[in-house]
Amino acid sequence: MNKVEDYVKVYSVLDKKFCNKIRKEIETIKWSQHLFYTSEGQYINRSGNKELDVSNDEIPSKPELTQKVWDTIYKYVLEDFKNSYFTGWKGFTNIRFNRYYKDKLMALHCDHIHSMFDGEIKGIPILSVLGLLNDDYKGGEFLMFNNEVKIELKQGDIVIFPSIFLYPHRVAPVTEGIRDSFVSWVF
Repeated sequence: MNKVEDYVKVYSVLDKKFCNKIRKEIETIKWSQHLFYTSEGQYINRSGNKELDVSNDEIPSKPELTQKVWDTIYKYVLEDFKNSYFTGWKGFTNIRFNRYYKDKLMALHCDHIHSMFDGEIKGIPILSVLGLLNDDYKGGEFLMFNNEVKIELKQGDIVIFPSIFLYPHRVAPVTEGIRDSFVSWVF
C-alpha cells in the first residue's frame, strides 16, 4: 500500500537550454502579485508584500512547454499510477509562470483551486504540476507536509502530486537571486 508521500513524483523533463530560453522569454511578460482564492469566493494575500509574482501571459515557447507538461502528466497518470479508478483526466489549466525575487515566498496552502473554474472550464483539481526553470538561487525550497519534507528540485524538473488537503506545501523565501517556475493543475 502506498503512503501519501509516494504520490509526490519528480520527473527530469526539460533541458537547461529550453529552460533558459523560457526564462529569457518571460523577462518581457506582465507580472502581478499572487493572491489566494478562498472558499468564500474572495482573493486574499496571505503574506503581505512577501508573496511571489505570477503571470498567465503567453510566450513563444509555451506550446512546446505545454506539450512537455502533457507528456509528464500522461506518464504520472497512465504509467506510474495507473489503476482501475484513476485512468485519465479531463484537461489541465493554462500554464502560469511564477517568479520569486529575494525575500519572496509562497505561503503554506493546499491546491484546492476554485478560481480556475470560470464557467467555461468545469471540474475538480486532482493533480498539481510544478516545474522549475532555474536552480541558480538560494533559499526558495519547496516544502511539503507542514515543512517536514523538502522536495529536491533541479532546473528542468517537474513535480506532480495530488491537489487535496493531504498535500500542504509552500515555497520558502528566496534569500539570493531569482527563482522562476511554472504551475498547472489537472482536472
